[in-house]
Amino acid sequence: MIHDIQWLGHSSFILRTSPSIALSPWRIAERGPADFILIGHEHYDHFSPPDIQKLRGPRTRIVANERIAQLMDGVTVLRPWQSLAFNTCRITAVPAYSPNDPRHPQERGDLGFLISLDDYDLYYAGDTDLIPEMSRLHPDVVILPIDDNGTLSVERAAQAVSVLRPSIVIPCNWANSGRVNLSDALRLQRLVAEQAKVIFPQHNQLITTH
Repeated sequence: MIHDIQWLGHSSFILRTSPSIALSPWRIAERGPADFILIGHEHYDHFSPPDIQKLRGPRTRIVANERIAQLMDGVTVLRPWQSLAFNTCRITAVPAYSPNDPRHPQERGDLGFLISLDDYDLYYAGDTDLIPEMSRLHPDVVILPIDDNGTLSVERAAQAVSVLRPSIVIPCNWANSGRVNLSDALRLQRLVAEQAKVIFPQHNQLITTH
């Protein structure tokens, strides 16, 4: 799975797997239908109808929470810990919230997603801070925000890695508005060096482990 992950910028990714899965498309150049589009909450940098339309085809399934379903037609709603399956792929909704930040309250029902495919589990955390629900997950790959903007700081992301115990960590939200802040990503790499491999994605390129 790791070689099929493409970073589209900010928190946006696409898994070029079967099925293909887009995560929070925003300000993307990508066009062409994805099989699934996953949206965790309605903030503009995660829920962008014009970008969704770039990837939405007649058979595309948009999977999101109830708040997104109130804003867009044709949405498949998942609540925390609910799953849907498509062939050998399973998508499970995971709570995403920040206990100490009003921008991401738990009661709003924001989501991250656990994607199980090809004998691998990928956890896309969405906009979240360190939360106890992470102890229920032990994915192979994690995508974590590290911008400390109502989300994980670098230090709390390192704590999340200790809880989640993945093999590979992909930081996101670290290259906003064209300003690449490698210092945060490199600090995370140092903090978790003995626990997991940190991969820095290159914009619009498939991720490699080399």
